[in-house]
Amino acid sequence: MFLFWGGEAKAGVLAERLAQFPQWNTKPPTQKVAAAEDLMYPYWIAGTWNVTSTLVDLVAPLAPDIVTPGFENNRRYLNEPVTFPVRFQVVNQNDFQFSIFNPKSKIQNLKLQGSVVADRAFNGLNIATAVLGSSAILSVKTDPHNPNRQITLLPGERQLVSIVTSRASEIPNPDQFISTEVSQQIFRSPTQLYLNQVETTTAYRRLQAPGAVIEADQITAVYLSPQDPNYFAAAERPVALYRYRLEFFP
Repeated sequence: MFLFWGGEAKAGVLAERLAQFPQWNTKPPTQKVAAAEDLMYPYWIAGTWNVTSTLVDLVAPLAPDIVTPGFENNRRYLNEPVTFPVRFQVVNQNDFQFSIFNPKSKIQNLKLQGSVVADRAFNGLNIATAVLGSSAILSVKTDPHNPNRQITLLPGERQLVSIVTSRASEIPNPDQFISTEVSQQIFRSPTQLYLNQVETTTAYRRLQAPGAVIEADQITAVYLSPQDPNYFAAAERPVALYRYRLEFFP
């Protein structure tokens, strides 16, 4: 049985997309999201985790004709693990009950009521700080009326606004969860305005072996905005692809 949250998708479409990496020629199949809707995760991801993220591959599919700013500089992160905490919390968006699996006792021992969503501000701040350093980030805020709108304040009166515009998800089996989100990103500074679109597609897998409790394969794809002079040349194809391996430890 396939279950879908936050957007409908045909069974296996996202899994097939991951298997085709880096041969991505279009954006993923998604549905637009309303401002109040958030991405709901399976119950087994609820909690606070230490995540080790490693960039394992990066591709510029349209190089040398089109290369995004900063792509070459990002090669320095290749195969360099980065660790940071993330949090997925229970909110009472919907009225249903489930149990949290305790990896230490091997039993489901805590019944909760609600939906599991990411703490986007907490996660965004910790990820950005781990990658860029604490001095490079002033704050990360999520719109209290729209969980899909996030603002990152940077030194020098700069800010990055990220708005999730569409998403989809699928559950191949009870121990797997695949999601994709497409966001509009706006970078503002006193002298510059830069726009693009970013896709984040992640396949989570719950593990039964000792060590990491969850592992994930995550791909970030960057697309040009209609305001970019190379937009029509790119023709909906990604101009940068980054692939990460994630390991979640309690």
